[in-house]
Amino acid sequence: MAGGPSIRLYRAQWSTNCERVGLALAHKGIEVQSVLIDYGDRSPVEAVSGQGLVPVIEDAGEVVNDSVAILHHLERRWPNPALFPAERARRGEVELFIDWFERVYKQAPNELEDELEREHPDESLVERRRSEMRARLGVFELLLDGRDHLFGDFGAADCVAYPFLKYAAGRDPADTELFHLILADHQPLGDDHPNLAAWIERVGERPRAY
Repeated sequence: MAGGPSIRLYRAQWSTNCERVGLALAHKGIEVQSVLIDYGDRSPVEAVSGQGLVPVIEDAGEVVNDSVAILHHLERRWPNPALFPAERARRGEVELFIDWFERVYKQAPNELEDELEREHPDESLVERRRSEMRARLGVFELLLDGRDHLFGDFGAADCVAYPFLKYAAGRDPADTELFHLILADHQPLGDDHPNLAAWIERVGERPRAY
């Protein structure tokens, strides 16, 4: 876009939620001024948003935090190319999927992280959450049957899910965050997930706007 960056993005290295926004920004062709913060010094993002979590964007004087809220903001400001289906029923399906992903899918790895940080983890709880993560790979395999992306065309659902599911196919050895180790270790991508494996590779080749 002429005239310089339209969005300032506050992000952190390896952040799954920041990658969501990077995928969405690149899809819409929005230029970005990137502010990379260190988790040891959150003062830049705290100064602009009043809290320390990333991602945060500044857009024409408006500050938006939370990755899903940012996706909705981008869709309102730049409707094309779309992140959400135009048809109301299909839009509702995508919104329902995102809500499920945030409230249900992410619960197991979040609880595993909390438990594994304890001095004496509850092994029965750990195993239950591991089993849930393994089983849920089948949901994504079904959604991708005959589709290149989760709901047909690339969109918000793919932005939301990919940064978490990509760990099923491996991780960068330099990425040692416990949460990401959990995603890599407890989502085994086997031969019975060909659709999911192909989707991870496909979305992995897309650009990110950082």
